[in-house]
Amino acid sequence: MGRLIVEQVVTVDGYAEDADGGISFFGAMDADLTPNEPGQLELLRRVDAILLGRRTYSMFADYWPKADPAVEPVAEPIARLPKYVASNTLDVAPWGDGAIEVLRGDAAESVSALKDRAGSIIVWGSLTLTDALFAAGLVDELRLRVVPAVIGAGRSFTPSGLGERRLRLDDVVTYPGGLVTMQYAVR
Repeated sequence: MGRLIVEQVVTVDGYAEDADGGISFFGAMDADLTPNEPGQLELLRRVDAILLGRRTYSMFADYWPKADPAVEPVAEPIARLPKYVASNTLDVAPWGDGAIEVLRGDAAESVSALKDRAGSIIVWGSLTLTDALFAAGLVDELRLRVVPAVIGAGRSFTPSGLGERRLRLDDVVTYPGGLVTMQYAVR
């Protein structure tokens, strides 16, 4: 069975979206680190596929197919890796000159089956989707990119009522601008 890695960009106070659903706090990361720091390229070397929720897919599909790998090195693996979107509202998911597979139905069931056939999978953002994956116990690794900002209110990166989940810290990387990346195994 494959591994499911969830990566979230969060504020120091643990929010993945502000109270209005925005992510302007992403700007608190140094421009030279997002998304091209060496850790992102290393992460993409160890995954076999990318999974997105519908809202994150829409943001990514508008940007990444046109991104220049010479300027943004992560654009190459993002273009090359198989991509999936979990959605019950999309019939097709255009991506550049083609389309990516839409996983329909129960998210936990669809992703469990995808883990069996796709190997290691990275999920970025996709808060509604990751809520379902955390609740179903499908997350194997949590990677947090903590930006040097607090916003006081917003949406947590985990579902309310999740209950306690034990984590094992596997790696921490700090950057001069205040960004901290932490990688945890979910037990």
